Amino acid sequence: MAERNDNHRGVLHGKYELGRLLGHGTFAKVYLAKNLQNGMNVAMKVVGKEKVIKVGMTEQVKREISVMKMVKHPNIIELYEVMASKTKIYFAMELIRGGELFAKITKGRMHEDVARNYFQQLISAVDFCHSRGVYHRDLKPENLLLDEDENLKVSDFGLSAFADHLHQDGLLHTTCGTPAYVAPEVICNKGYDGAKSDIWSCGVILFLLLAGYLPFQEDNIVALYKKIYRGDFKCPKWFSSESRKLVTMMLDPNPGTRISISKIMGSSWFKRSPAAAMSSRGRKDKEVVLVDIPEEEETKTLNAFHLISLSQGFDLSPLFEMKKRDEKGEMRFATTRSAGSVVATLEEVAARVGKFSVVKKGGAGGGGSVRLEGEEKGRKGKLAITAEIFALTPTFAVVEVKKLSGDTFEYEQFWKKELRPALKDFFWNSSDICTTPPA
Repeated sequence: MAERNDNHRGVLHGKYELGRLLGHGTFAKVYLAKNLQNGMNVAMKVVGKEKVIKVGMTEQVKREISVMKMVKHPNIIELYEVMASKTKIYFAMELIRGGELFAKITKGRMHEDVARNYFQQLISAVDFCHSRGVYHRDLKPENLLLDEDENLKVSDFGLSAFADHLHQDGLLHTTCGTPAYVAPEVICNKGYDGAKSDIWSCGVILFLLLAGYLPFQEDNIVALYKKIYRGDFKCPKWFSSESRKLVTMMLDPNPGTRISISKIMGSSWFKRSPAAAMSSRGRKDKEVVLVDIPEEEETKTLNAFHLISLSQGFDLSPLFEMKKRDEKGEMRFATTRSAGSVVATLEEVAARVGKFSVVKKGGAGGGGSVRLEGEEKGRKGKLAITAEIFALTPTFAVVEVKKLSGDTFEYEQFWKKELRPALKDFFWNSSDICTTPPA
């Protein structure tokens, strides 16, 4: 089989005629294609094998193929077949022309009946996935597509997990998702139920459809995660009492008491418009169309939080990899150690070095701050350093270390020689915990 030339028509395996380029990402291109045997138009996703292998995406590609072959449902994008040449992998998929649900949300909140229609289709698809032991783990409007008939299609199973990915405790442990939609138990690094975390994400989507804005919004990722962890949100006054009750039960920060999908489907609000939703245990036999390959699907590496950081407005890389923030000498790192152990270590450093006074202040939720101030003047006065500890959860905190006064060079030397060695075991590196689950 001859390889495709982007500037000329080509035929794959004597079956698909490739047409115009629809879109492209870092590792793939998507073409309009026609099945010469039945005349159906499809979206042909073309992935370069060399790039996939180079960045370690082999297992992710295998997982996505396996999942999409398992979940045949009218509200899930369909993978027709997979082909390969020596250098490329070809995915023949449903062609979806209606775009993302997100585009409709940007126009404002939806009428309750319209929101319910989309929500019913979403729950039908998610329930079917769960019945097959598949957990999506990145449900958001950008991954929900619409065909010409306004049928919703769930896409992008790149971060999904199977039931056989569960650890011995019966839970998933890979931290992944998109910040505004991620469940509180996922960010706690203690293991989580994939079904319950998907329900949380569906709750965020339902709130967004009805309200026109997200339930959890903050410019600062630390503050955002605090709100998520506490389930700190308010339904606007135009929510009906039934929709308010359902959203509240879905956005319960305790996964143990969070509503199940069966109870969602049995709620009076969900069942009010029966024509829109079909049982997720059955399959409607008809041709369906829809596919879009967002740039984010094609990007970078398998590091789950790297994918999260692509979400506009949320760059998480500074949280999980200690790095210099700016010329003022600000450092930030995440840790699973307690705030008290961080404070104690900083006190030990001050005592060992000498010539530093220590001032401690307690904070809400187990956080706080420590100020180290030199007793001797340096080139630009006394060196003063503060470390603020933001306790997101009982087992997860973010520490920000800043130079308040003094010479930057002296601060950097103190950091390198004293603070960093003392705190090195506290650093939570994303590569340790944000990897893709084993296939």
